[in-house]
Amino acid sequence: MPDLEYTVADGIGTILLNRPDRRNAFTLAMLDDWAAALRSARTDPDVRVVLVTGAGGAFCAGVDLDDFAEVTSTLGRQQVLTDRVHRVAAAAVELEKPLIAAVDGVAVGAGMDMALACDIRLVSHRARFSEGYVRVGLVPGDGGAHLLPRIVGQARALELLWTGRWVDAAEAVEIGIALSAHPPEELAEQSLELCRRLAAGPPVALRAIKRLVRHGERVDLMSSLSMVAAEQAVVQSTADSAEALAAFRDKRPPVFTGS
Repeated sequence: MPDLEYTVADGIGTILLNRPDRRNAFTLAMLDDWAAALRSARTDPDVRVVLVTGAGGAFCAGVDLDDFAEVTSTLGRQQVLTDRVHRVAAAAVELEKPLIAAVDGVAVGAGMDMALACDIRLVSHRARFSEGYVRVGLVPGDGGAHLLPRIVGQARALELLWTGRWVDAAEAVEIGIALSAHPPEELAEQSLELCRRLAAGPPVALRAIKRLVRHGERVDLMSSLSMVAAEQAVVQSTADSAEALAAFRDKRPPVFTGS
C-alpha cells in the first residue's frame, strides 16, 4: 500500500498518512504526494472539504531521518525545506476549502506543524503534540514559529517552542490547539461528521468565510469590512444563496451545488 493515500468520496478529500510502522514520519516522496493532493483538492469541484489523518494510532512523527540522511550540504538542506517540505505548507495556505486534521497519537516537530497548518484539529484522548525541534538543536522548520503564536498566543507559543515539551489532548483543547478530544475509537467518526457537515454547506460562502478570517488577521477592521462587502455581494449573487433562503422559508434542508 502507498505511504500516502488520497481518496475522494461524498465531497470529502481524505489524505491518509500510511506508515504506521514509523508513526507516519514522512519521506520526500510523501511530501510530494501530500502537496499534490492539496493542489488537486483546491481545484476539484467534487472536493468541498479536506481531512488529513494518520494510520495506526499516530498522526505524524515528523521527518523520517533515514530518508533525509543523504542530504548533508547546507544548500541541499535548505532546498529540501523550500522545495519539498514547505510546498505542503504553501499548498495548505492556498487551499480555500476547509482543511481538517484528525490527530490520533503523536504529532511531533514538522508533524505538529502540518497539523497546525489545518484550520481545525480534532484529537483523540491519546494525542500528544510537541514542537520538539529544540531538543535536537533545531528551530521550527515547517511553520511552527508562525502558526503556533496565532493559535495559542505569543507567550505560550514561545514556552512550547523553547522547551519542546509534550502537550496532551486535554491541554491541547484547553489552550486552543485542538477543537475537541474524543476516545480513539470515536475520532474517525467525529471527524467525518464535521467534514460531512461542512461538505453539505454552501461551498462559495465557506470559502469566502475562510478568506475573510485570514485577511482579517493582517488588516484593520475597516479594511476587513471593505472585503466583507465585496465577498457578500458575490455570495448573494449565487444560486446557493437563493437556495438557502428558499429552504429556510420552506423549512427544509438546503441542497447546495456550489454555483
